[in-house]
Formats: sequence, structure tokens, C-alpha cells
Amino acid sequence: MARKPRISKGKAMLPNFFVFCEGDSEVKYVEILRSYFRRPVHIIAKKTLLNITPALVERCKAAYIQTKDDHTFLMYDLDVPSVLERLKKIPNTTLLCSNPCFEIWLLLHAKDQKAAIETDALIKELKKSAPVWKNYSKSSFTDTQKSFLNDNTDLAVARAKKLHEFQNPSTGIYKLIEMLAEDIRQLAKEK
Repeated sequence: MARKPRISKGKAMLPNFFVFCEGDSEVKYVEILRSYFRRPVHIIAKKTLLNITPALVERCKAAYIQTKDDHTFLMYDLDVPSVLERLKKIPNTTLLCSNPCFEIWLLLHAKDQKAAIETDALIKELKKSAPVWKNYSKSSFTDTQKSFLNDNTDLAVARAKKLHEFQNPSTGIYKLIEMLAEDIRQLAKEK
């Protein structure tokens, strides 16, 4: 007896979230978000910032099955001159820039930071901001740190939104979190 061919149930693919980033800490953080939100978040890391171009972005995304609702993010630090101008030239992307660096986003989970700050001072401030950050090491997060980030995300988002984008201090990482949460809400409405 011959088998009947499988017929697709017509399920729509979830949109992809492509995140281009440079540092190990950013990669580990986005992995936490991917695990928490359970969405197709693709981390495209270690692409030399000075060589990032619209063509490179498209080449990297071509390795995936894409949908019309995909989102592309550029998560980079603004502590290097001319970075912002280069990133702004890449069309159809959302900038998740942090000034001076990614750790400003972590600090906002523990406290407000409104005054300009240099990278080294920021790391010191992060380590004394809450006991969970005392032994902070780039490129890895402890389970306690992950829990702290999860518990304080809404507070960090509210603090980040009050800062002036691209100025020191600021971060746009909250935009990724809001878009992931919105994707979940939309999917729930469709069911």
C-alpha cells in the first residue's frame, strides 16, 4: 500500500532576528535573550566593524531561510570614532548602539547612569553597583547574573529610554527586547 504524501499545514515561519555584534559579552547576552524568548535569533558575530557593509550584511543573512518580517540589528559600541556613521549607512537595520560600551546596558539593570562615563570607569561602576556584578567577567554570565538581568529588564528598559540615543551614556539594546516581546504578543493574538 502506497503512503499518502505529506501535506503542509500551512504554518507560517516565525520572523528571524539577525543580530550583528562584535564582542563576546554581546554574543553571550543575545544567547540569553534567545533562550528566554525562544525565537529564531541568529547571532552573527566577529565581523570586523571597519568592514561591515550592506553587502556583507546581506551575504551573512543569505545563509538562512528568510521571511518578509525579518529584523536586522547592529549591536555595536560607540567608543571608536566613526562607528556610528558607518552603521547608519547600512539600510533596513535597527541600531542597538551602546555608548561608551555594552556594559552600560548591564549597569542600567542595577542603577541609573545619566552622566557621561569612560569605559574603564563604567566597568568599575558596574562591579560596585550590585553584589551580583562584583566578579563580572566579559564573555560569561553566571546563573545569578542571568537571573538578575531577567528580574530587572523592565527597569533597565525604562532607564535606557530616558537617555539620549547615541550620546554618552546611552544604549539601544532595549529595542531588541521590545521587538522580541512584541513578536510573542502578535503570535499569541493569531492563535
